[in-house]
Amino acid sequence: MIIWLNGTFGAGKTTTSKELVPRLPQARIFDSEYVGFMLRHVLESVPVKDFQEWDPWRSLVVETASQVLDYVGGVLVVPQSVLVERYWAEMRAGLEKAGVPVRHFVLHADRDTLARRIETDTVETGARQWRLDHLDAYEEARPWLSREAEVIDTTGVAPAQVAELIAARVA
Repeated sequence: MIIWLNGTFGAGKTTTSKELVPRLPQARIFDSEYVGFMLRHVLESVPVKDFQEWDPWRSLVVETASQVLDYVGGVLVVPQSVLVERYWAEMRAGLEKAGVPVRHFVLHADRDTLARRIETDTVETGARQWRLDHLDAYEEARPWLSREAEVIDTTGVAPAQVAELIAARVA
């Protein structure tokens, strides 16, 4: 099974994933951004604003996740923003075809909370403006995200509590 934690930057995906994994048997984090990092040097001649635009990123995330689950079983927790509906549909269809069940959660917070979290983040300080610039894309994606996923409001909720809620829902 894959537990996909979606939402924009500052919603708490990475922190929640770290809290969630110990609560689930045989769970591990699968950070699909590393697939993008791998492709970056190979596809540097194909300019994109985001590596998710590369078709191989989407298919390789599906294939890699499927292969990892076939190899070790258990649960993969994927903390990855996917704000383009077509990209999500491609990956969901690929995972379904591979027989991988997916529980899709969107971690949501109000815009002021998201901006505050991004601005005070001490880990990813170099990407602060890039992350802030994606808040509009998240707002535009919210209607389809609400149809495709279970939305969890993380405003004022500790990541441990969010992880407990998700663990209870997937149990």
